[in-house]
Amino acid sequence: MIPGWATLEGTQAYTARFQGTADPSHFRSAQGLWLSSIGIGTYLGHPDPETDARYVEAIQRAVAMGCNVIDTAINYRFQRSERCVSEALRRLLAQGFRREELIIATKGGYVPYERDWPEDPWRYIEEHFLETGIARREDFVNGHCIAPAYLLHQLDRSRHNLGLETIDVYFIHNPEEQLAAIPREEFRRRLQAAFAALEEAAAMGRIRFYGTATWTAYRSPAQAPDALSLMEVEAIAREVGGMDHRFRFVQLPYNLAMPEAALRRNQPRGDAWGTLLEAAQDLGITVWASASLMQGRLTRGWPLWLQRAFPEGFSEAQRAIQFVRSTPGITTALVGMGRVSHVEHNLTLARLPPLSPEEIAHILQGLMGHR
Repeated sequence: MIPGWATLEGTQAYTARFQGTADPSHFRSAQGLWLSSIGIGTYLGHPDPETDARYVEAIQRAVAMGCNVIDTAINYRFQRSERCVSEALRRLLAQGFRREELIIATKGGYVPYERDWPEDPWRYIEEHFLETGIARREDFVNGHCIAPAYLLHQLDRSRHNLGLETIDVYFIHNPEEQLAAIPREEFRRRLQAAFAALEEAAAMGRIRFYGTATWTAYRSPAQAPDALSLMEVEAIAREVGGMDHRFRFVQLPYNLAMPEAALRRNQPRGDAWGTLLEAAQDLGITVWASASLMQGRLTRGWPLWLQRAFPEGFSEAQRAIQFVRSTPGITTALVGMGRVSHVEHNLTLARLPPLSPEEIAHILQGLMGHR
């Protein structure tokens, strides 16, 4: 197991590697670390050795080009994505990079099958989690569980897959999945217990920070059945961890087709309402954008008015990433990159300054008018 975790000194040293080649704004300060404005995601792809090899090469190339944020999840590609990150890290350390330079994040919540879908998924859950006493039948909702013992079991499996003693950011994966089957009061109790377990894991050095990686929870209208208030979620963290709690990151989709984090005023802010990005800034929580390319669907078919909002010479993929990484309040735009060619194309943006807040406001205004 590789010891250590991302540190201020380590991430500063990483940024120094790119002095004169990366634009100064490419690295952003958050939670006592320096993070790249583009992170590499590992979600898509077949669970086969060929895809594994491409991911290992892509992660190495991304780190060499100025990307020090690596995002994965235990259920991605039947645990193979975490293992690809492990192999890439082993090679990067042999090349002279240090563990302290890199921010590694993963997620737990969904049942992570091995190699392929089992013939009987529920029987798999019974054998691995119910009969072993890790969780109860009622803890599972659509193959999803946030019971404390289950999350800690998954965390240790992720640490083993990644080959890391300490994971920098551990996300509860789509906690809103639970709201499909349980009342809000029970959900709050479950989230509180999950946060208490992760605070304990942080105290033991198994993680540094934790957060919530959501799909709909922070984008939905405030009264929607799956909506979550970031202010309430952070208050739960304070209940179990005090003012020094480790709930410091959130992840949600944000892109040109899903701009709700910057536009929808669905988050309580005292006596008023604000956007998710405003609420996160109030609470000192760092935001990562997932689905920056909406799984490739934003690489084609752009209207002319939107094309003209970006400098000439950008590909549609580069425009989409530039929009996300330039939005005030977004620290890192996560981009799934399973090939070296994708990494080299997308990370040319690291050499360029972001769009101005005025340019982003103009684009957002246009998106509102065309929705």
